[in-house]
Amino acid sequence: MAGKTRLPTLGEVLHRQSAPPVDLFSFYLYMRDQQRSVDYLDFFLDCEQHLALCRLYVRELRRSVLNATPDVPENNEKSHYSEAPRSSDEFAYEKQGDRAISPFLRSHPMQGGASVESSPTFTQEGVPVNAAYDKAENRQSWRSSLSREGAQGLAPSPEHTVNRADIRASAERILYTYLVRGAEREIALPSHIHHGVSNAIEVDGRDDPEVFDDAKEYVFQAMERDAFPGFLRAKALGNLVPPSALFRLILGLMAMFGAFWTAFSLIFLNYSKSTRVWVLLPFFVGVYALMSHQYNLDPLLALAGLSESTFMSFMRIREPYVRSLLSQRAIWMLALICVITAALTLIFSLVPGHRL
Repeated sequence: MAGKTRLPTLGEVLHRQSAPPVDLFSFYLYMRDQQRSVDYLDFFLDCEQHLALCRLYVRELRRSVLNATPDVPENNEKSHYSEAPRSSDEFAYEKQGDRAISPFLRSHPMQGGASVESSPTFTQEGVPVNAAYDKAENRQSWRSSLSREGAQGLAPSPEHTVNRADIRASAERILYTYLVRGAEREIALPSHIHHGVSNAIEVDGRDDPEVFDDAKEYVFQAMERDAFPGFLRAKALGNLVPPSALFRLILGLMAMFGAFWTAFSLIFLNYSKSTRVWVLLPFFVGVYALMSHQYNLDPLLALAGLSESTFMSFMRIREPYVRSLLSQRAIWMLALICVITAALTLIFSLVPGHRL
């Protein structure tokens, strides 16, 4: 990402290919606190978690047949916030493996509460057809800090980290949490998508990741169209959250009132021009606060490389292109603030005094 001269896309943010303040964590806070539609993002992330469970299940099933590759130690599974970025080639490799997961799961349905776990197909070199899952899953960490309440209900089997019942439970949890009518966190989707997912899981008995593809695509496009542009404006062109911007508005109005009151008082008390110059201080505070509210950007914080995540809580700006944008805007804002402050100071300092 260091060499990019553009803002990240929604896909890059969701797959943790961007850095603060335009990362997945910041987007989650934006959807929760400002957009008020975090259920859509939670649904998308839970579908990604379900896909991760399916990857792990297929990989472990293949390993149990081969009995050659050791399991990945649990301490190798790190939070996605600290995970190293993946290249586009690795994403393509992972996506290629993901396309084979659903056909594999549909060919091995659950019977009587347990799946039929027959041996996978091997190539002439002795490598399983599903070998693409290994590289994909070794880098998967969706079951970390954003996995929320759903992962708590997935009890591992004695032989495997994930069994087929876990996959079924994950699919049903997503259905009954987000998609059925009257669900606790129901998201608005077209009726044919609701019906299609419900029928696939409850009637056809499917639990493969492709069940949620239409819903995921609809949610992705909705976030990309309605929420993501506002997120980029808030985080890539500004560094304040709404409560902080409101606080600066109130502070700016109070400072400007005090500046004008002081300036007129010094004029009508016939103080010297050198004394009246000190109205520069309240004028600077007032103009600075009002401009920060207007542009949703605190210039000094931006130059210090800080962005506000929640009220009075700050994070380092680690996305190079975003830091460059904010620094340029901060310098331009400081120049404008100084010009406006100087103009007001000169007007109220040079006007002739008159004692009433």
